Amino acid sequence: MTLHEELLARLGDPGMEQMAEMLGTDQAAARTVLRAASGVIVGGLARNTDDLDSAEALRAALDDHTDADPFNGDVASLARDGQNILGHVLGGRGTEEAAAVISRLAGVAPAALMEILPLTAPMIMTLVATRAAEHDMDAEEVTDLLAVEAAAVPEGLGDLVAGVLDGIYGESPSPQVGTRPRPRVEW
Repeated sequence: MTLHEELLARLGDPGMEQMAEMLGTDQAAARTVLRAASGVIVGGLARNTDDLDSAEALRAALDDHTDADPFNGDVASLARDGQNILGHVLGGRGTEEAAAVISRLAGVAPAALMEILPLTAPMIMTLVATRAAEHDMDAEEVTDLLAVEAAAVPEGLGDLVAGVLDGIYGESPSPQVGTRPRPRVEW
């Protein structure tokens, strides 16, 4: 089961109903939003682990999420944690860009996505942390996991997710002349 599938399974119907209500849409559109959001977050984590220092910083940050349960937690603290995660992974402007693109895809307001993304980020971190802990993964193994998961973007969303990430990071994992500086993970 991919992280994207596990996210939807852990939310279940009650969680999907809440997400749909927050988005002002139906559950099918909410699923699309969550698939795209998880793709962007996982892809951002993967792009931020292209060097050993960043990978080790992320691996250490995962330890803070191993015992967390964002699927049953306090929404306010979840959102604060999510804002911090998104700041590390996408940067403020990157988060806004992701919200704008995903909102157009699903036909929902960008402001609603700015509420959903911070709730989704800690869920993804917890899922990655749980897998890393269960398999006693080091930083390089977490990097490999994220690369596999980033490639497993749900059907039909690969180009959208790649476009969002390319807009944030540039087309290659390394910064190039003429591209905006990419956010760096410094947990």
